[in-house]
Amino acid sequence: MATATKNGVAKNRIAELVDGKKSGVREVQISPPNMQTAVIKIRGTTPYVQSKFSEKAREEMKATQEAGSAGKKGKKRTPKDFKKCFEDATYKSSKGEFGIPCGAFRAAMISACRTVGFMMTHAKVSGIHIEADCKDADPNDIGTELVKITGKRCYFEAPVRNDNGKADIRARPRWEAGWAATLRIRFDADMFSISDVTNLIARVGLQIGVGEGRPDSKKSCGMGWGLFEIVN
Repeated sequence: MATATKNGVAKNRIAELVDGKKSGVREVQISPPNMQTAVIKIRGTTPYVQSKFSEKAREEMKATQEAGSAGKKGKKRTPKDFKKCFEDATYKSSKGEFGIPCGAFRAAMISACRTVGFMMTHAKVSGIHIEADCKDADPNDIGTELVKITGKRCYFEAPVRNDNGKADIRARPRWEAGWAATLRIRFDADMFSISDVTNLIARVGLQIGVGEGRPDSKKSCGMGWGLFEIVN
């Protein structure tokens, strides 16, 4: 857009802004991303319980929605294979490695920002990213990125209450206290220091947790599961 001066010479208004000749204009400088990676080893202080949304559950939900109201009439309940439910609830790579979703740690770190008064909206854009050790091998999964978990996986049953209010029994994998993992956390060093990241993970381990029954569960007060400590 051009404007005419009193001597009839056109001058570009944008050029005025670039040259800094217009009053109130300030120079803006954006620094390049300063991404760094912290490697932190953790050890479980309470059991970790996992509940992956299985292929069977997805198929049953899809079939129910496709059938509509007609599908509720005369519906027969098929026998539950608890061992298969246990396996289906486990995140596992193509090499047979068990893992915890990277997103669980990222979400927990963002949630932990509330404990120190740091805005969660800022934490979401802080570049926090958990680097994956492997991916879930389920062909119907989106390739969930995983952090490898070490320790003995055990079969675990627990009574639960479904969304419709009915009681149910769920079979899930459980790792007893002592399970371990190594987190590689990428972050924006202009927003967080290495000490900030370490302390945030420490708060996740003490106050937030990961997995089922964690203190920060959205549906309950949790069971105190999924807590951990930093290993030096």
